[in-house]
Amino acid sequence: MNAIIALCHFCELHGPSVLFHTQAFHSREPQGLDAESGEESGSLASFLSSGRRSRSQSAASSTSSVSNTPKKSETCQACRSVPSGHPGFVSKDPDTKISYVSSQYPEHPQLFSIVRQACVRSLSCEVCPGREGPIFFGDDHWGHVFSHTFFIKDSQARGFQRWYSIIVVMMDKIYLINSWPFLVKHIGEIISKLQDKAIKVYDQEQNQCPERARRMNESFMAPGDFFRRQRGGDHFRPLVTLTKDDGLFKWLHQWFVWVLKAGGNRMTEKLLEGPPTEDVLIDMEKQEETEEGFIKINTKPMPSPDQPTATEELQQTSPSETEEAGAEGDADSTAPVFTSLRHFRQIIGSQGFHSIAHHILIGNQIIIRGEKRPTMESIINVLKSLLPMGCCRIVPYSATYEDSWKCNFLGLPLVAQIPAHVMSSEYYVIIDVLSPAKVQQTLEPDVFFQYSFLMTTKAQLPEKGPAILQKIELALENENLSSAVVDACLVSLKEEWMNKVKVLFKFSRAGSRSREDTLKLLQVLEATEEDTQMLKFWMTGLSNQHRTHMLSSAISTSPPM
Repeated sequence: MNAIIALCHFCELHGPSVLFHTQAFHSREPQGLDAESGEESGSLASFLSSGRRSRSQSAASSTSSVSNTPKKSETCQACRSVPSGHPGFVSKDPDTKISYVSSQYPEHPQLFSIVRQACVRSLSCEVCPGREGPIFFGDDHWGHVFSHTFFIKDSQARGFQRWYSIIVVMMDKIYLINSWPFLVKHIGEIISKLQDKAIKVYDQEQNQCPERARRMNESFMAPGDFFRRQRGGDHFRPLVTLTKDDGLFKWLHQWFVWVLKAGGNRMTEKLLEGPPTEDVLIDMEKQEETEEGFIKINTKPMPSPDQPTATEELQQTSPSETEEAGAEGDADSTAPVFTSLRHFRQIIGSQGFHSIAHHILIGNQIIIRGEKRPTMESIINVLKSLLPMGCCRIVPYSATYEDSWKCNFLGLPLVAQIPAHVMSSEYYVIIDVLSPAKVQQTLEPDVFFQYSFLMTTKAQLPEKGPAILQKIELALENENLSSAVVDACLVSLKEEWMNKVKVLFKFSRAGSRSREDTLKLLQVLEATEEDTQMLKFWMTGLSNQHRTHMLSSAISTSPPM
């Protein structure tokens, strides 16, 4: 995540001040940290998205030599985080070669000005009602800021609390806005942990010496004496004292690093070669929109550092994915799975695959029954690649039968009852996966050779299937083509035939046409009557965006009555 995250504090003597910040270095190590050498110019270039990192070392050293640290007389204990002379904290990510550096202030003058400006605004004018909560502000010059203000309990402070904020500064406005739900959740978690630490210390101090009663007694003092006592240096205590945690800023460093890394892993950019495909449009239409108007993105969660420790290397564990079990076979890690469409064809046989693929392409419902849920789900995952995304309606597992208008791929337990009208209809195919009572040790490399697959259907399909099926089978039969090449062929074939579907959709909505006109169009499209049923089914997979565009253009070009 190309951003700077900082903890800020409102001091009653010195006003808003930056306490602690973390930023990412995408090139070399910064100077003066952990006795390593390097420049901050790489971080600045990356942060400002200038794309120019070929600055000379002399220019970089001259800019980094400018000191932005406020004078000691301009700060108090509450305005400082790491001790004077402390090099700061560094975490290295060996995979991406990114170093995350934490210190009190950015060393580069321009970064310091940006963070300082954001700090002042977050603790003065850009606040929520009640002075606590998240808010967004900024511009293209000073950067865009996510700010979350909060209070920390302090028994010696005026009002028994101190005012802080955590800010995230970016130049990319859209990225930051789309990160709003993520930042609200996890920065709120950091704030809650800080407040819990401070509340425990506050309660202990109040039990030992109630500050409210002492202040009531001191209210009878002379105004000048009372004012001088309240302005004493002992009353402006640092955050480490308020939480009684000497390793607080190590802990914050680990959290800030996690937020930057996890925030960057949430979203990835895709290079679109030409206009978006129908599958991309369908995927965009399926995205959920939150109440705030943001797009909800489903990604693998990274584990948050609930008990972080200071480390030189940034350790990233694998995401923990938990899923509720819906069948007895869910937790069976020994259940075999199909890895590709070619793998499924090798096991089921060429004739069985031809029949199943024909049913899929024309829109008949595929019902898979078995004992092992992972096996059934793997069959659905490989078979759905035959269809455009808009034509796939999947229920991977259900205890009871679901109608075909709800799904064209359905997984059921082996004992599930199927209605009589389905068993007698030609628009359904049932595949029973019969696992052996005991898997025997054989010379066969694939355990699926011990399984039995029983296909049941009332349909009488023609020997010659759709033209696209013949090309798919040729690609699967060619052993010289790798799985990646076969996948690319499938994408290309589906897009080619979806373009023909778009033409047929436009043709059918332009007015009533005779059968002869339809056959002439099919001839132009290099399609036959055997492809008609498939083309009509694939029309249901067109995106709403394309349908709306086609219908509106058809209305605008129709002649006046």
